[in-house]
Amino acid sequence: MFATMLPFAVGVDLGGTNLRVAVVDEQGHMLEKLITPVAELRTSERVIARMCDHIQQLRKRYESTGRLHGIGVSIPGIIDLDTGVLRECPNLPGWYDYPARQEIEARLGTRVILENDANAAAMGEFWLGAAREYDSTCMLTLGTGVGGGIIIKGALWHGMTGMAGEPGHATVDPTGPLCGCGNHGCLEQFSGAAAVVRSAREAAAAGEAPTLQSAIERDPHFTARTVYELAMKGDTPSQKIFERSGRALGTAIASMINMLNLPIYIIGGGGSGGWDAFAPSMFEEVEQRSFVYRATTQPGANQKARPRTRITRAMLGSDAGIFGAARLPMLPEEVYEHSLHQGTPAAITVFKEHSN
Repeated sequence: MFATMLPFAVGVDLGGTNLRVAVVDEQGHMLEKLITPVAELRTSERVIARMCDHIQQLRKRYESTGRLHGIGVSIPGIIDLDTGVLRECPNLPGWYDYPARQEIEARLGTRVILENDANAAAMGEFWLGAAREYDSTCMLTLGTGVGGGIIIKGALWHGMTGMAGEPGHATVDPTGPLCGCGNHGCLEQFSGAAAVVRSAREAAAAGEAPTLQSAIERDPHFTARTVYELAMKGDTPSQKIFERSGRALGTAIASMINMLNLPIYIIGGGGSGGWDAFAPSMFEEVEQRSFVYRATTQPGANQKARPRTRITRAMLGSDAGIFGAARLPMLPEEVYEHSLHQGTPAAITVFKEHSN
């Protein structure tokens, strides 16, 4: 276990279900991982205390064989990246305007990089997963809702205020359901796990889906996974739900391809397990709506191969976020600082110099 002499980082993935803390070396090997169910900790103070205990435990164990790059922490929700305040976190009730980074750094006595979970997952897939052979990528994470992260030339694109990469609130149908953000027809009203369950319940209540109705009555914890399993068994209403989900995803991704022209778009998160049910309609929609996609997937007039636009599933599963969190302290400091202050002349200069 302790044979490595490579520098390492500690990555933390705080989710609504589990707190996971791991040691990852520069080659992307996860050397050890500690897991604690969040429910048993109950309060933010106890979660932070357990997190820091795990970090200190692993840090002490591995500093005898390697140098610590730093600590990266992935947290779901809206983060003020300048102050490290967690503004809102739907999966962690009570964590509103919580000074997460300040609390962690005070306990550890060292600098910590705090990052949104979808951005961390994108960095994990960029480093070790589906985008490891590319210099830029966009990732969509299908969970309860739809999150996302954008990486351009190796740096996370946070935007002016840290709110870039929110595909879940791209409008795919202006006449669609009202979203919690105040808009109508957001992507996550069709493609998140909550949307799949809502659509199934609506179809059952309308008398259009007897098999779904029976499944809902049998299972008080009815989930999107059940809808997927029924779809794969040939249940037509369930298939229609995933077809609609795929078309919404395709509409959103087509717009991203047209605007960003990145080489690879990745779909991850728990909802990506429904790939077989939603991917066919997703690809149909992208093909129809994105001339950039068509131009970069079909041979040219002289039949020479062109650069291809790829849309694919994530490779790292639930570990994408923890790998991405660990990767952040390994990056040159000026690269990550640039990603936090995009739009300023100084940051642009640093980014261009690093890219060259």
